[in-house]
Amino acid sequence: MVFWYKIADDAQQLPWQPNGLCSVTVLGKPRILARVANTCKAFAAGCPHAGAPLIDGTLTARGEVVCPLHHYRFRIENGYNSSGEGYRLKTYLVEEREDGVYLGLSESPENG
Repeated sequence: MVFWYKIADDAQQLPWQPNGLCSVTVLGKPRILARVANTCKAFAAGCPHAGAPLIDGTLTARGEVVCPLHHYRFRIENGYNSSGEGYRLKTYLVEEREDGVYLGLSESPENG
C-alpha cells in the first residue's frame, strides 16, 4: 500500500540547491528529490554504502546521483548501483498533480 504525502504546492516551491537536488522531511526522515527531464524523482538521503549525505552529491545528465564520499553512482529512477559495487539506493514514488507534489511511501503516518 502506498501512502501519499503532499510536500509542496508546486515543484518550483521546493528548496532546490544549485546541484539540482533538494531535501524534504516526511514522517521525520529526510528524503532527497532530483529534477530530471522536468520530472521529480525521490530517493533516500543517505548512501546505502557508508551513509554519506546524498544532498551533497552530484546529479549527472544520465539521471544518476553520485555519492560525495566514495563517488558511487546510483540511477535515481530505480536505485540501481551503476558504478558496480552492488548496493541499492531506496527510491520513492513522486507524483506532480494539479494541487501539488506528492511523495509516495509504504510507511503510514501511524508507523512513521
